Amino acid sequence: MTNVGFIVGSLRKGAYTRMLSRAIVEIAPPSLQLTEIRIGELPLYNQDLETDTPPPAWTTFRNQVKSSDAILFITPEYNRGMPGGVKNAIDVGSRPPKQSAWRGKPAAVISLTPGKLGAMGAHQQLRLTLSVLGVPVMPMPEVYLAEAGKLFDGDGKLVSEDTSKLLSSMLNDFDTWIGRFK
Repeated sequence: MTNVGFIVGSLRKGAYTRMLSRAIVEIAPPSLQLTEIRIGELPLYNQDLETDTPPPAWTTFRNQVKSSDAILFITPEYNRGMPGGVKNAIDVGSRPPKQSAWRGKPAAVISLTPGKLGAMGAHQQLRLTLSVLGVPVMPMPEVYLAEAGKLFDGDGKLVSEDTSKLLSSMLNDFDTWIGRFK
């Protein structure tokens, strides 16, 4: 069993990324155990707080990332970039220097938006940021999901069969990708 921590980029309770995360947990192959690593309560990264006793939320977050075999990011796009909460989480996890929780941790990115571009800007920005931290991000498939409102029913359940098939295939590929780093 591979422990995959996933990070939902939107903090909003009714976010499409949150809906998608619930669907992914159901779709994932039995070899992947998906667990959410929450980012909403992380204090903004401030090096002045990086003492012998950093904020408890930072320590909890870093330990959750470290204990995961891999990380899956499910992100929306805000103003053609990744949400501030995601960037803050990456910054918190990358500190203190030479103790990054991210280094060498295989990852994958799924981006989702109500618009037509599938959050491509956020997706690429996130990949770039992870690359400079030594995170091997699965190169293919790149999953950009557009027109999110059409993918879910009124209860937030994924109803797009094509999207379900795409995600199932992607998660199987991710399982293979993770295996390369074990």
